[in-house]
Formats: sequence, structure tokens, C-alpha cells
Amino acid sequence: MSFCSGKRIVNIRTIMLTASVLATSLLTGCKIGSSTEKTDEAFALIANLDYEGALATFDEALEKGGDEREILRGKGIAYIGEGRYEEAISALTDALSLSSGIVESMDYDINYYLALAYFKSGNTDEAVNIYDTILSLKPGEVDAVYLRGVLYAEKGMLDEALSSFNQVIAIEPDNYDRIINIYTILATNGYKEKGQEYLKSAIDNGTKKMSNYEKGQISYYLEDYESAKTYLEKAREEEGYEAVLMLGKTYEMLGDNNYAVSVFSSYANSAEPSPEILNEMGLCKMSMSDYEGALVAFEEAIAIPNNNMLQTLKFNEIVCYEHLGQFDRAKSLMETYVKSYPDDENAQTEYMFLKTR
Repeated sequence: MSFCSGKRIVNIRTIMLTASVLATSLLTGCKIGSSTEKTDEAFALIANLDYEGALATFDEALEKGGDEREILRGKGIAYIGEGRYEEAISALTDALSLSSGIVESMDYDINYYLALAYFKSGNTDEAVNIYDTILSLKPGEVDAVYLRGVLYAEKGMLDEALSSFNQVIAIEPDNYDRIINIYTILATNGYKEKGQEYLKSAIDNGTKKMSNYEKGQISYYLEDYESAKTYLEKAREEEGYEAVLMLGKTYEMLGDNNYAVSVFSSYANSAEPSPEILNEMGLCKMSMSDYEGALVAFEEAIAIPNNNMLQTLKFNEIVCYEHLGQFDRAKSLMETYVKSYPDDENAQTEYMFLKTR
């Protein structure tokens, strides 16, 4: 078995990129109802991806008289994080049953998590039904339209996906982040040319409204790397780490990995630590077979507190140890990883390989 490659973040600005990325972003969910100190503590643990600790703390919050509906919602979120999707569905369904009968913001919020739990459990049809229900009550709810399109794309239902995405763009014609997300979804599911049609339309019709960063992003995904470089160099001082990240990746695509590393290093040495920049720098060094340098970058990023890239970084750290021939260390780290992220099927396969070393 060959070594697996590291993981990349497709688009850092994405809030809801795919249903899987949605899991990551939603699982930092905040409290929205009444709270106690223990409830607040449990949601803080979720934000730090400590789902086991959050579940125990929610139980304590319930014993201390915390809001049952908010606690059930929180437990549902934590169960999703642990990959316990049936238990998540049960908790979230129970939370919905405690509704006052008047549809409120929490009802919509819980339904979004419930749809995610159904999707992650393999029941995509039920997830789509939930989005349909949300839209029957709030026809212009753009996130529900978008996420329904994501699931249609994942199911191979291209016409339905395009219909949803067209509706999204009609509602938010100048939301270029969303348009890029739509491209990424379509490309990931085998419809790259269809996705690029959205990008071409956006750049043909909206360049006066676009920032240099947005032009650079779209040019990058259209594989016009020279234009992307020009725009992103201009955006470098305007957008912070995000433009730097895309600029470095553009140089990688142009075959200039050394300059890409210098772009990442320059930012890393002059600004607040960025796990995204350090992750990409590590991946770039891996592509140059500088595994020790890559490991330094990944471990420096892992040490950054409250960062939402720990799963990606920890996986990449393991890959580095594999390439360095330190299989015992890689196996030990992978054992911890698969306990923390049980639904990562690639990691499970890699763990089986490491057990044989």
C-alpha cells in the first residue's frame, strides 16, 4: 500500500461547502436558547471538538436545571461529532418535540442539524425532505436551497442540483463565495465543466463588483493561473491570510513550489499564526519531499489554540511520520485520531495498514 497524501482545505472562506464540511462548521454550533454555566461549558467543549466531554457536561447541566430543549440540541450536535448519527437523530427529534408549537429560529436551527445527521447516517432522502419542509415555511431560505442542491449533486441528480443552485444565485447574485462553493461541489461530484460555467458567468458579468481577491479565486478555479497571480498579488495586502493562501497555491499550480513556500513563510513570520497557511506550507513541502520541514509546519499549526483545522492537521502530521519511516509514532497518533474522528474512512484504512508495519 502506498502512503496516502495529505489533506487540503478546498476553500477556506466556505461556511457550508459540502455536507461533510458542513459538519465541521456546524459542529462549532453555539447556544441559542436559555443557558446555565454548565450549558455554556458544554458548548465551549463542542467548539474545541471535545464531544465526549460535552455530552457529560450536558448531562450535568440537565441535572442542574438547564433548558432541556437546548441540552437535547447540544447533545445532538455532539453525537454528530462522534459519528453517532442515530443517537443524534433521536436527541434532535426529541428537541423538536419540545417546541411551543410556534415555529421559531431554534426550530429551523435544529432542523438543519437533523438534516445533517440524516445525511451522515446515509439517509439523504430524509435530509432533502427536511430542507423541503424548511422551504415550505420559508421559501427564500437560501441556505436550505443551497444545501438541498449539495445533496442532489452528491446523489448524482444533476438537473435538480442545477435548479437549486440557479435559485440560490437568483437570490444572491453577488455572493461570489457561494458561487465558488457551488463550483467546488459540482467539480467534486464529477461536474467540473458545469461548475465552471457558473464561474465564467460570474466573472463575465460581475467584475466591477468583485474584489481582487474574488477575481483571483475565480481565475484560479478557472485554471487561469497567470490572471489569478496578478489579482492575488494585488489582494495580498487587502485580504490577509486568505489571499496569501490562494496566491501560494497559484504559484504551486504554476510549478514554482519554492516561491510558494516563500510566500507562506513570509506571511507566517510577519502576522498572527494561521493554521491554514501553515497547513498549505506543509503540504507544499511534502510535495518537495521535505517531510521534516512539513512536519514542523503541521506541528506548529496544531499548537495554535482554538483552531478548527485540527483534524486535517493531525492527519497530515501522521502522513509525515509515515514518510519519515516512523511507523510506531504514526500508528500511535492514528489510534488517537480514529477515536476522535470515527467517520474518516480513509483514516480507518490507513490505520489497518499501519498495524501491519
